Amino acid sequence: MTAPATGSVRRRITVRGTVQGVGFRPYVHRLAADLALAGFVSNTADGVLIEVEGPPDEVDRFSGRLTEQPPPLATVTGVGCEDVPATGATGPFTIRPTERSPGRTQLPPDTATCADCLRELADPGDRRHRHPFVTCTHCGPRFTIATAMPYDRPATTMAGFPMCPACAREYGDPADRRFHAQPVACPDCGPRLTLVPAAGLGVRPARDAEALTTARSLLAAGRIVAVKGVGGYHLACDATDARAVATLRARKERGGKAFAVMCADLDTAERVAVLSAAERAALTSARRPIVLLRRRTPGHGPRLAGEVCPGSPHVGLLLPYTPVHTLLLGLPGDPPGPRLLVMTSGNRSGEPIVTDDTEALTRLAGIADAWLTHDRPIACPCDDSLLRVRADGAEQVLRRSRGYVPRPLRLPLPVRPALAVGGDLKNALCLGEADQAWFGPHIGDMADLATLEAAERAERHLTRLTGVTPRLVAADRHPGYHSTRRAGSRAARLGLGRPVPVQHHHAHIAAAMAEHGLDGSTPVIGVAFDGTGYGDDGTVWGGEILLADYTGYRRLARLTPAPLPGGDAGVANPCRLALARLWAAGLPWTPGLPSVEACSEPERTVLQRQLARRLACVPTSSMGRLFDAVSSLAGLCHRAGYEAQAALELEAAALEAGDADTGAYPFAITAGRLPWEMNPTPTLRALLDDRARNTPVPVLAARFHRGVARAVAEICCRARSETGLTTVALTGGVFANALLEEESAALLATAGFTVLRHGEVPPNDGGLALGQLMVAGTAVNHETE
Repeated sequence: MTAPATGSVRRRITVRGTVQGVGFRPYVHRLAADLALAGFVSNTADGVLIEVEGPPDEVDRFSGRLTEQPPPLATVTGVGCEDVPATGATGPFTIRPTERSPGRTQLPPDTATCADCLRELADPGDRRHRHPFVTCTHCGPRFTIATAMPYDRPATTMAGFPMCPACAREYGDPADRRFHAQPVACPDCGPRLTLVPAAGLGVRPARDAEALTTARSLLAAGRIVAVKGVGGYHLACDATDARAVATLRARKERGGKAFAVMCADLDTAERVAVLSAAERAALTSARRPIVLLRRRTPGHGPRLAGEVCPGSPHVGLLLPYTPVHTLLLGLPGDPPGPRLLVMTSGNRSGEPIVTDDTEALTRLAGIADAWLTHDRPIACPCDDSLLRVRADGAEQVLRRSRGYVPRPLRLPLPVRPALAVGGDLKNALCLGEADQAWFGPHIGDMADLATLEAAERAERHLTRLTGVTPRLVAADRHPGYHSTRRAGSRAARLGLGRPVPVQHHHAHIAAAMAEHGLDGSTPVIGVAFDGTGYGDDGTVWGGEILLADYTGYRRLARLTPAPLPGGDAGVANPCRLALARLWAAGLPWTPGLPSVEACSEPERTVLQRQLARRLACVPTSSMGRLFDAVSSLAGLCHRAGYEAQAALELEAAALEAGDADTGAYPFAITAGRLPWEMNPTPTLRALLDDRARNTPVPVLAARFHRGVARAVAEICCRARSETGLTTVALTGGVFANALLEEESAALLATAGFTVLRHGEVPPNDGGLALGQLMVAGTAVNHETE
């Protein structure tokens, strides 16, 4: 409606997006007060509701400025406006209590301590000096403390900490940075730290400042401390103390898998690793992920213990993201202490991260020498996120968790309310409805009961926060996956019948398409390379090039299969995979070959019998297994202590070759009836010849990587000739390999393809659930049209 220029108008505005828990209401309040407008703002289940009243010009100005400079953590996805009858209101603009009603809003992820709070933490004159839980509307925990929506203090794990008068004044003052900041607290009313030593350690329990001082002393003395963070416990030790790191590795049963390292500040990180501008930006972002970085050569900075990341040219670094971390690494003027801490998930290998305080004392017993804990409960586990930065400065997330979850992804097509449970490795679930999808935090490998229970808790938590009630459940097609069986039980409990099965590599490609906003009206050429996936023929797939959209796929090409001796259990023995590949290629097991020497004579005899009689030897087209086999043939890794160890060591060796033009091993591409074959026999033969000539291992590794990339480009060019398609998606865990992904993408781009590469959605199984959601949701939509 239109009002006279001299009168007042009233406008109702609904703002959707990440607008709760980020200081959006105080921002609106200040804007309205600046323009002398009446009205109110309130949280609702759909977002933020605003009504403003005043002179038409000022109301228009308010509407125009509303989204110009929102708070740092806010993300506005929609604004609706309508004029309503003016009430004649002239009073001050107010913040009303939250409206309880059906609907959905978006909760922001946990974010790192902001610069203002860090200044207070270090200021002896500030009442929050050294307060381990300093926070404001611009930083701190959100997802991990929220128990329901809308997001207000009673619906968080801060509900048990009544505000003192000083904090209550800040909370109620529109001019204060902590106005309506739900986690607000101070030393007088907030959570408290406690140091619990292991029996026989000779250290007394401590509280608050003494707890931190004791924890720092223990770390400096080479001890292992379990530290409670915002999303779970970490196990920490001095990253420069070789004995401490080796002890942690042995107690945690970590094998040779690398540890993440927390640096006291950016300067310290710069002395450990070579950083580009984009990598500095990633490290210092509010998300504070672990960033994979190239290590500096020894002698150029603090010397990390060799056991931190054995055999790798990379190290995963992160900066402190909670006040506890900052205090643990020391403020200016503190006594000297470790400036580099191993900061690894608080669990035994294969188990989920520990969040419960009582569980921490039992599950981490025998690993930790002490526990630095606090009394603020964790509503949902949320491990650290992990990413790498490409040469072009783009980020590729390898583990999407803290700092990203539960930020929604916009879908290119609407889906029915659905739950996708992901896979068995790097598990992360996904909920979707209409045009939005929400990933849950990284859960890990679904190998034991504790992990399955963690997945159940994560699902309940995300369901409460999003309000999605699933009407279908999607799962991997593999009948033996724990996640698939869990999906069946979940669907039965919801009365939804059987889960919708989605082929593994189809889901990978669909995830890449969805991340790039493709609506599926035109198929893509999907290159899905990983370690394992249940194939349509009952064999193990993993070297697949598919013609795919959301509704289906056709297998264009595959890596020529070879036996997988021992099935999934055989993956831990790359030397056996190598001999099986040679056997399939008709190449001899020559004495002196590293893979032959790594297997004892009795082991080789049994393996030969297995292969000849096809006993427990499922055929596999897995590219991941070929990487494992080549790693062993090159003399790098014969027995893998963790997933992808052999492939990681092969990539590390290839990087040592640098930019030198080493050439590439050839693959035989057989084009005729589908699927076409990408046969590695010429590659294996050339590699064996190079071994016989004592060619350096880095050259062998580089030639293999470049050979795979060239084979990908050649097959995609043939596919384009057959189909006319010019878009290629690179997906699957093998494309977490930076060297292979960069080389493949460069060759494809030069050949004129549009290349889809993963960014915020992991290329590995951590992104699988998004593809399951799109495939299952699209299939159901087509059935009901």
